[in-house]
Amino acid sequence: MKKQKGFSLIELLIVVAIILIIAAIAIPNLLRSRMAANEASAVGSIRTINTSAVTYSSTYPNAGFPATLASLGGTTPCTATSTNACLLDAVLAGGTKSGYVFNWTTDGNTPSVGYSITGTPVTVGTTGQRMFFSDQSGVIRYSATGAGATAASPALQ
Repeated sequence: MKKQKGFSLIELLIVVAIILIIAAIAIPNLLRSRMAANEASAVGSIRTINTSAVTYSSTYPNAGFPATLASLGGTTPCTATSTNACLLDAVLAGGTKSGYVFNWTTDGNTPSVGYSITGTPVTVGTTGQRMFFSDQSGVIRYSATGAGATAASPALQ
């Protein structure tokens, strides 16, 4: 009888066990990194929205700040109007980006002199942990608790 070459069942089980141990260590770090990246993207998106809102109010002084977040966006190719200002990409103007949902609220005046924007994770603990808030002051605030961020929340450093 010829001698068979290959790995024994025990050797294969040991290799699989080692791979599972490495995966158990690496996966939580990967998820934390993704949450941190989503949070950084949310802060960048709020900064972009703030800049776009100021540009919009300067361009359309009779309207003030836009009535909706969608008013800051537009389709490609885009011709700028007060209802489609072409200042944000279609994804961000839609209100959801990188695991966060962005909600725009105005003061309801014409011309509008105030607004607020909130960024909330789609799934708290999975797509992000912190909630974000900003208004016409341009200061970005956050809340690490389950409650949403408000004007009274601490400023992001």
